[in-house]
Amino acid sequence: MVDVGEKPSTAREAVATGRVRLSAEAFARVRENRLAKGDVLTVAQIAGIQAAKKTSELIPLCHPLPLDAVDVSLTLDAQGSSVLIEARARCRAATGVEMEALTAVAVAGLAVYDMVKAVDRSAIVTDIRLVSKTGGRSIRSR
Repeated sequence: MVDVGEKPSTAREAVATGRVRLSAEAFARVRENRLAKGDVLTVAQIAGIQAAKKTSELIPLCHPLPLDAVDVSLTLDAQGSSVLIEARARCRAATGVEMEALTAVAVAGLAVYDMVKAVDRSAIVTDIRLVSKTGGRSIRSR
């Protein structure tokens, strides 16, 4: 792990996004909450939050962070037949919180995939990216 012991703790925030592309049938079932495993959007939201909290256990050499907040939102994009995922993670620490936001998006996407795979084996988890991060020495948006 990188030594961040001499760095000051500052307020930090990161936002990440991603998407799960679905077939028309799977999208309709998600929208109408008609899947055998239950409410896809709620389950995926909880999965993303849990994943952010366990990031340092999943990503080698990642610092454990005292998260202040993790917000995961999932919205339906009818035109793109997709579930859009956004995660926002905040903490006060000596290192950034972007891995927690990215992990939240990735695992939320995997939860969506898991819940729709019985009706859509062609679902694709895609476009996972860091949108912005603030705090520390840099303030950066992409």
